[in-house]
Formats: sequence, C-alpha cells, structure tokens
Amino acid sequence: MATAGSAHWSSRFAFLMASVGFAVGLGNIWRFPYVTGENGGAAFVLVYLACAFAVGMPVLMAEVLIGRRGQGSAPVAVANVARRSGRSRHWQLIGGMGLLAAFTIEIVYAGVVGWVLWYLYKAVATGFAGMDGNLAAAEFQSVLADTPGMLFWTLVGLGITGLIIYSGVKDGIERAVSIMMPLLFLLLVGLATYNYFAGGFGEALRWLFTPDFSKIGPAAVLAAIGQAFFSISVAMGGMMTYGSYLPRSVSITRSVIIIVVADTSVALIAGLVIFPAVFHHGLDPAAGAGLIFQTLPVAFAQMPGGHLFGVLFFTMLAVAGITSMVGLVEAVNHWVEERFGMPRHKSALLVVGSVAVLSVISLLSYNAIEGLRMGGRNFNDIMDYFSNQILLPVGGLLIAVFVGWAVDKTDSRDELASLNTAGYEIWHFLIRFVVPPALAVIFVMGVLA
Repeated sequence: MATAGSAHWSSRFAFLMASVGFAVGLGNIWRFPYVTGENGGAAFVLVYLACAFAVGMPVLMAEVLIGRRGQGSAPVAVANVARRSGRSRHWQLIGGMGLLAAFTIEIVYAGVVGWVLWYLYKAVATGFAGMDGNLAAAEFQSVLADTPGMLFWTLVGLGITGLIIYSGVKDGIERAVSIMMPLLFLLLVGLATYNYFAGGFGEALRWLFTPDFSKIGPAAVLAAIGQAFFSISVAMGGMMTYGSYLPRSVSITRSVIIIVVADTSVALIAGLVIFPAVFHHGLDPAAGAGLIFQTLPVAFAQMPGGHLFGVLFFTMLAVAGITSMVGLVEAVNHWVEERFGMPRHKSALLVVGSVAVLSVISLLSYNAIEGLRMGGRNFNDIMDYFSNQILLPVGGLLIAVFVGWAVDKTDSRDELASLNTAGYEIWHFLIRFVVPPALAVIFVMGVLA
C-alpha cells in the first residue's frame, strides 16, 4: 500500500486546478465583487493586487514550500522542515492550527454548500417562477427551518466530497478538479456573456472597474489586505497538503502567481455574472450572503431565460463549493492517514463522517438552538469567529515568522530556485518584515471589531 506521502500530482495543471478550486469559494464569489464596488472599483482592484502580491502571495509560497520540503501532512511537513533547520518540532503546532481551522470551517461550510445544492434542485424544478422579494425571503426562511432538508443536502455535498477524497489524489481529486474547474471557468464566461446582452452589464462594469481613488483610505487598504489574505485560502493546511504532492520539477513561484491571478479573475468575472442581474432588476447589491439565496432568485424569475441561467449559476456555485470542501477535507484526511497509519478509504470515511455529525449542530443553530448563545454568538458565529478572526491570521503570521526567521535560507532558496537572486531577496524581505505586521493588524482589527 502506498504511503500518504507518496502521492503526487501528475502535472502542474492538476496542481493549479486543485489549488484554484480550493481558493475559489462561495464567499469569494459574492463578497469580492461587492467589496470591490464599495471601495473604489478599479482603484480598489489595484490596491488589492498590490496586497495580494505583497501579503497573500508570499504566505502562499511559504505554505507550498513547507509542504513540498516537508513531504507530509501540515503538522508533519512543518516538523520535518523545522528539524532540517535545527529547530524545535514544536513548530508543528502551526500545521495543527491549520488543520483545526480547516475542520472548523468545514463544519459550517458543509451546510452552506448544502443550501447551494438545494437551490440548484429548486432551480431545476421551478426556475424560481413567480418569485418576488417577499416570496424569496420566505423561501429561504423555510429552508433554515427545515433541519431534515438541510441535513439531506449537506450529506449530499459531503458524500460527493467524500467520494472524491476516497478515490485518491490522482483518481479522485486530480480527476475531479480537472473536469470541474474548466467547467466553472466555462460557466462563468458563458453567464457573463449572457449578461452582456440581457441588461445591466454596463452598470456592473462601472461598479467594478470605474476607479475612484477618493475611496482609497485606511479602511479600504485594510479591506484589501484582508481580502488578499483570506481569498487565496492560506493557513488552512490545504496548500501545505497540496504542496506535498507537488513534483520538484514544478516552479512554486510561477504556480503561485497563476493561482493568485486566476483567483482574482474568477472573483471579478463572478461580479459580471451576479451584478448585472442585480442592477438591471433594481435589487440590493449589499445583500451579503442573502444575495445568493434571496436576491438573485428574484432576478432569475424576471429575466429572459432565467430558468436556464439559474440552473447554470447554481451549478457553478456547487462546483466552487465542492472543490473548496475537497481542499479542506483533504488537509485533515492526509494527517489522519499519516498519524494513525490508516488506509485512505477508512480515513476519508472517518473525517467526512465526523464533519457530518458536527454539521448537525451547525444546522440546528439556524433554528432549534439559535437562541443558545455564548457571548452573544451562536455555534456558527463562534466557529466563524474562532477560525477566521483567530486561527487564520495567527496561523498565517506564524507561517511567515517560521519560514522567514526559523527556516534555513538554503532550504527556502532551494525550493524557490526558479526565482533569481533579487526576486528571492524581495520575497524573503516581504515574508519577514511586511507579512507579519499586516497579519497582526488583521488579527487585532478582527478581535476588536
């Protein structure tokens, strides 16, 4: 039997599709375009790209570097790299934080993916015919009140994810993302093209791409730093895990640049899918997560070809949700394989089963135990706060400190051999002196908010 650390991607394309699929999630698709429009459009995109390349990309490179150098699950990879540099194995706690973040996020995220699959079914069945604002709100509230229904669709999403993980790196993850991610890109471009002719496209373009530098202040820069860090899914153990499958012949630097650019491009094109319909039908672009489940169904009900558009849109969201779940689950699954010497099919069942059991608490937090709170937060709020405001920024900061200060430069230089000397020194400066204070600010602002 092959060991957990023996699997490798068959090509850079497979690694890129898996990594972009992991990075592009549901929140990324609706949140990034809205944040862009609210914070100066094209001006914000420029600030975001600067932050992505100065903060997000160095951490992403560091995480992939650790994975490939350490050849193991997140904690094992960090411990192996630390040992090579003569450092304490206690650094492996960084990898453990990533796995805890991934598991915590997955518990709540699985339920949201369940909503997407349920709405995909609704789109196929009814096309949201006759839907107006009041009906859409009532429909979503009925979904939140129906725990058996939410559980069914959550289990469908986890079942698909588990099947992909169960099948292995090449036969499961690689094969799935090599089909699903090109499909997602095709759906994005096709839906955006449709909107060009359906109305509202010009207003969405202006919302997203008209530069307004008067809106670029400290708040916008902080939003750009946060978006740049969170949108590429670092500090969740997933990129270390995917990095451990990366062959030595593949350039980490070139791959990470492609991942960051692709992630940003998907988010912006998603804006051209979502916001033309919102503006054309006079709906609220600031509806947050409700934009997907309450606002857009009203637009689908009103637009020509809305039935087909709705089906394709929720198919796209389902692909984004499942590929993100695969990255989250695989990070934990890889560790379980190594830690307990368990074959993949058993570890996949154990991890997915554990998420399924705990997701019941998450689903009940929308209705039966919604009033059960700690510090004013219900279970889902606590999970979200713990992962996004504590584990991710602190984990990212510690990754930067570890690679920038604890790892021997000869090791990091060897992994980033495709960079010339000046490029490597710039990266090393960023990971030491720019990333840690930026993530410290995100952490402090998140805790104080």
